[in-house]
Amino acid sequence: MDIRKIDDTISVAPQITYGDVAEAARLGFRTLVANRPDKEELGQPAMADIEAAARENGMTWIYMPVASGNVTDADVDQFSAMIRDSEKPVLAFCRTGTRCTVLWALSAARTTPAREIFSKANNAGYDISGLAPRMAQQSDNQK
Repeated sequence: MDIRKIDDTISVAPQITYGDVAEAARLGFRTLVANRPDKEELGQPAMADIEAAARENGMTWIYMPVASGNVTDADVDQFSAMIRDSEKPVLAFCRTGTRCTVLWALSAARTTPAREIFSKANNAGYDISGLAPRMAQQSDNQK
């Protein structure tokens, strides 16, 4: 399992398996978020199985699927509320972790300077520099 810490509240990961959930719980994650649609790819683990593992390991399960390359403002609103309201730390996963990072970055842009967001994403291994105009839009929406 390739967990990439964004900050103390959230980490992201590429696709996890049923067996990875116990390790995530052991590492202290309290909420598990799936940003990948079920059956997006042949051979992908079933979300129902991962949900069952999350519940078996005392984690809160949130299924918040987002189509790859199509993060809407409504998705950002939902992710922002999830981050605000969920028990931390949160582990969010998708196919590569990029979708989760994009959701986090656009949500964070409402309250956090862009340079800090870019730095945190880069430290986690994600180049989100192409999001600058969209992050500015999110920031402007909060003024």
